[in-house]
Amino acid sequence: MYLDAEKKKEIFKKHGGSDTNTGSTEGQIALFTYRISHLTEHLKKNRKDYGTQRALQLMVGKRRSLLDYLKNKDIERYRAIVKELGLRR
Repeated sequence: MYLDAEKKKEIFKKHGGSDTNTGSTEGQIALFTYRISHLTEHLKKNRKDYGTQRALQLMVGKRRSLLDYLKNKDIERYRAIVKELGLRR
């Protein structure tokens, strides 16, 4: 499996502050980014997997709404997470 408990803890520890802080906005954005990159690679090989394509689009929308929330709440944290994850916007 591409995303086990250890990998999740690592992501949340790096971006969320601690490995048990799974509700932080930055941690959730980082987790969505990791999952989006994995699904993007999958879709490059399996172009007609429409179920995965829909799941990817929904995930991108959720990440976008979290980024919009963070942008309205604290612009400095938003800029930091975008720069750290290498997101374009």
